[in-house]
Amino acid sequence: MGIDRISPPLRGDERETLRAFLDFHRATLEMKCEGLSTEELRRQSSPPSTLSLLGLVRHLAEVERTWFRRVINREEGLPFLWSSEKDFQAAYDASNATREEAFEAWRAEVEHSRRIEREAESLDVTGHNSRWGEDVSLRLVMLHLIHEYARHNGHADFLREAIDGEVGA
Repeated sequence: MGIDRISPPLRGDERETLRAFLDFHRATLEMKCEGLSTEELRRQSSPPSTLSLLGLVRHLAEVERTWFRRVINREEGLPFLWSSEKDFQAAYDASNATREEAFEAWRAEVEHSRRIEREAESLDVTGHNSRWGEDVSLRLVMLHLIHEYARHNGHADFLREAIDGEVGA
């Protein structure tokens, strides 16, 4: 399949740079999962942790959905992808998930996120984070997602190496 991962610009403006870094990290997650079967993607890390690559993909779909659609786009009543109880942790349980459904949901949420970001007038556009009880800017949301992906891509490095010895990227 080959994942297209662009390098962030060395002299881009703020929005272009944030967009590129976020897309770089999205592509990195996809690269870490490339070529693995559903069963391999479900493989959990060292006990007692139940973390898996498939669980990370599901979690990051929920993260994209929450920050861009619920917070910035203010889509009220938007259900959680994998929990009727609004439990963020439910996404990590990939025991009955398939590669296809997880990646389909993640890619759909990434496309929603990209559309919302493109349509926003500026990085100063705000949405409301109900958990914090505060308004937040699109700039903060993009930086938060870069942080979230970078952290979880570190987890993905270890998970992938444990599956087949593949490292790097």
